Amino acid sequence: FNGFFEEFQVPHSNALQSRRRGAGAYFVGPLARWNRNAALATPLARAAAKEIGFTTPCRNPAKSIIVRALEMLLAFEESLRIIESYEVPALPAVEVQPSAGFGLAITEAPRGLLMQSYETDAEGLIRKVAIVPPTSQNQGQMEHDLLQLASHLVGLAEAEAALRAEKVIRHYDPCISCATHFLKLKVEHQ
Repeated sequence: FNGFFEEFQVPHSNALQSRRRGAGAYFVGPLARWNRNAALATPLARAAAKEIGFTTPCRNPAKSIIVRALEMLLAFEESLRIIESYEVPALPAVEVQPSAGFGLAITEAPRGLLMQSYETDAEGLIRKVAIVPPTSQNQGQMEHDLLQLASHLVGLAEAEAALRAEKVIRHYDPCISCATHFLKLKVEHQ
């Protein structure tokens, strides 16, 4: 991960941002997953996408809500498959002996790619952690899209302008607006 991506601090925010080394902003999440893996989706999910006319590749973050719905269909199908094939394991848990080590995982979370690394000491205590959440990976692209939208907002009432800006953020990260008071809109007329 660190060979291709880097986190950095920007002067106008306390949040870290991520970028591709030498290439700039990128975004992760359901749209990126679907663009990459649509052919691997179940027949039912592919049929649903076809029925509504959703084609790939799609680069419009506003359409990520469509993919979220398709992914819910995939999740329901997978849940049923797991339930139907479940076998009770021999042991409910496995004994673990603490040791020094390093672990790294990159996985898909609902909002996008999640990178985590952990270093433990000989007693198994965590000594170093790095977590790169989807929000920081999408932050640069979100700000870019907001900048593109800015000129369209100046003629609107403040509440309408704020709502449109919030929609851009939610296309990437529907959780951020609920978790924090993330948007302070200030319109300056010259």
